[in-house]
Amino acid sequence: MKAKSCHRLTTPIHLAPRASHCHLGKSWARMLTIGACVTLLACYAGCGPLRAQISDQIEAAVARVGALDKIIDAGVVRVAVPSDLPPFGSRDSAGQAEGYDVDVARLLAKSLGVRLELMPVTSGDRVAALLTLRADLVVANLGVSPERAKLIAFSSPYAPFYIGVYGALELAVKSPTDLKHHKVAVTRDTIEDRALTRLGVEGVEILRFDDNKQTLAAFTAGRVELVATGNVVAASLMKDSDRKIEAKFVLQDSPASIGVRRDELGLLHWVNVFVFSMKLNGELDQISRKWLGGPLPSLPVL
Repeated sequence: MKAKSCHRLTTPIHLAPRASHCHLGKSWARMLTIGACVTLLACYAGCGPLRAQISDQIEAAVARVGALDKIIDAGVVRVAVPSDLPPFGSRDSAGQAEGYDVDVARLLAKSLGVRLELMPVTSGDRVAALLTLRADLVVANLGVSPERAKLIAFSSPYAPFYIGVYGALELAVKSPTDLKHHKVAVTRDTIEDRALTRLGVEGVEILRFDDNKQTLAAFTAGRVELVATGNVVAASLMKDSDRKIEAKFVLQDSPASIGVRRDELGLLHWVNVFVFSMKLNGELDQISRKWLGGPLPSLPVL
């Protein structure tokens, strides 16, 4: 008995469509071209099961096209940056985004060779921007923690940052135990919020706010005596205010990393190479001197 042959193909398959007529991304076009070739081979082999098996493999290969390829094909990268955290990210007098993280995002897009689409976010919305697919990357003074690492992945740090408790020079606070009977402002669901809570000091009143702007406003208005925030934020606050404040004690060293979706290992690898290269060529050092007033210090590596 003759083996059942496949139906003859009556529709021509264009294995290599001209670029000027192709509206698919390069990665998808590549996959479809491979799929067309293998389907032809399976058909001429006269084996339906083999064709189905190969088709499944092609579908799996297409599904594995990662975020890095998709960003390059689309020609745009969406980066979440801080909107309320000078000097890392805020708006200038003309309403344009500026800051350390904004400059890093621009440098990142330039290195990718794509257009940059900035997405200003508040501290509490940084991780959500990734998880809801609104952003491809988060460059927003994002500190690393085991809890956050359950949700997203982190690059090696690209910026220095530590968090502490700040207050007026005359306020007699030198250690966590001195916080008793004082009010402290902090931005909700941040590393400084968790570090402050872990101290477990009895008698301290912690006032939590939804973004850094509200937190700093409460402190400058005198609603609280102390504020838990980052060193560069405090430096910016002292620069823009006549109020003399100082660091009472350090809560935690927390250098900033770039946030990536946990399953995008290819994109994470590229971001780590980017950070490594920008450290070596001095680009990150220039950004540090511009926004933080000093050279880029030695940073840990993940």
